Amino acid sequence: MDGLALPAAPPTRLTIPALGVRARVARAGLRPDGTLQPPRPPDEDRPAWYIGSVTPGETGTAVIEGHLDSHAGPSVFFRLGRLRPGRHVRIRRADGTTAVFTVDAVRRFPKDAFPTWAVYADTPGPSLRLITCGGRFDAAARHYRDNTVAFAHLTAVIR
Repeated sequence: MDGLALPAAPPTRLTIPALGVRARVARAGLRPDGTLQPPRPPDEDRPAWYIGSVTPGETGTAVIEGHLDSHAGPSVFFRLGRLRPGRHVRIRRADGTTAVFTVDAVRRFPKDAFPTWAVYADTPGPSLRLITCGGRFDAAARHYRDNTVAFAHLTAVIR
């Protein structure tokens, strides 16, 4: 177990200073086909923690997804593709702690070749994946062709 690893506590707020993001965190599950269910109204403009993953700060991979945009315009992860390695993501947790993650990489993957194993695989220490849509919008299919994923690891805990 990693020395910084925390016990389970659901995320309540996500902050990405480099992108100007500050938002309350909703919860998300899976669709019947096994893919992540994006946040639905009234939470569609909030990031959502995938409840099938560990909580942010626990050993393993925590997953938070959010929309790129909605009918109302840009959404919570609109600028996720601009996030750069070395930047921080802060996640306030229900136990009052804040888990601080440092971004390692931001990558875009075609939805039809999404590397599920690389994104969701367990890690030896606390890690985080932020996921949104990306690439070109396919009007016929009514969705973006790609997914943007930010990979990060826990570097600090604020108590």
